[in-house]
Amino acid sequence: MLDLNLGLMLFVLVIFFSLLFLLNQMLYKPLLKFMDDRDNSIAGDLKNAKEMSGNSDELHAKADAIIADAKAEANAVREKAVSAAKALAESKIESKTKELDVKYQSFVDVLSKDREELEKSLLASLPLFKESLKSKMSSL
Repeated sequence: MLDLNLGLMLFVLVIFFSLLFLLNQMLYKPLLKFMDDRDNSIAGDLKNAKEMSGNSDELHAKADAIIADAKAEANAVREKAVSAAKALAESKIESKTKELDVKYQSFVDVLSKDREELEKSLLASLPLFKESLKSKMSSL
């Protein structure tokens, strides 16, 4: 029925183990080394990415601090400019008010002089008015 050949079995066994040894040396070890290197590379990249993420968080915090400082400085500059503009406007208003007060006082003085002159001229022409009024009354 089935013949077992011991020599052939030993030859196949030797071929099998030698093939296993050759495959282990030429294929499996380099493949396992490549996979281990790849895992180590991925782990290193993940570690670097986490470090970069920590650095980016730190840089974001620094950028936010710089932006906050710039906003505060801009607010201070704006407040300074507003206060300077207010002071300038107040000084202009004050000088214009003084100028208008001086003009008003001179107007009042001129008006007072004109009134006195008008009163004098009316008093001077009062006898003429009386005469013309008498003549009109007598003609009635």
